Amino acid sequence: MLAAKSHGNVLALISNKAAGARAQHNARMDPGRRFLFRPSMARAAVQRPPGAVAEPAFLASCTRCDACIKACPAGVIRRGDGGFPEMDFRSAGCDACGACIPACTVSALRPPLLFRDWQAQIGAQCLAQQGVECRVCGEACDAAAIRFRPRLGGVAQPEVSPSACTACGACVGVCPSGAVSMRRA
Repeated sequence: MLAAKSHGNVLALISNKAAGARAQHNARMDPGRRFLFRPSMARAAVQRPPGAVAEPAFLASCTRCDACIKACPAGVIRRGDGGFPEMDFRSAGCDACGACIPACTVSALRPPLLFRDWQAQIGAQCLAQQGVECRVCGEACDAAAIRFRPRLGGVAQPEVSPSACTACGACVGVCPSGAVSMRRA
């Protein structure tokens, strides 16, 4: 009987230690390393709101309070993976109003208002690349970063000028084939 009681106490002690270790691990877990051993499930880089500090500093300082999301009049900042804000250009582009920066009280977003190291990318499913006349992305680009190179005997092909692209995302949501996305430059 005494051995059974001791065995039960040992199991409870082990269970409590494991729960404490699990809580400690979750508190210090880096969300970016979640898919370390499963690269096929890893997400692509996420575009943060304009003026975001470097990703490690952003993840450390952002409190996930949603103040920048609420402040965005265009509604292009949404709650992403882990509750951190990220850009969603499916419905509109960022008009660079800057309302998100003063809304961030922990300085995870800082002036100047820009998307550092991001630019538009046009994928293979682009209608123009399939031989169908389409210039919607170029028409949506206020910075004129997407131009169409004429092609002899074919449809003009889109080209993104890295120096002109502001990564505002206005070209993403208007693309009828979903060929335009943002990527790190």
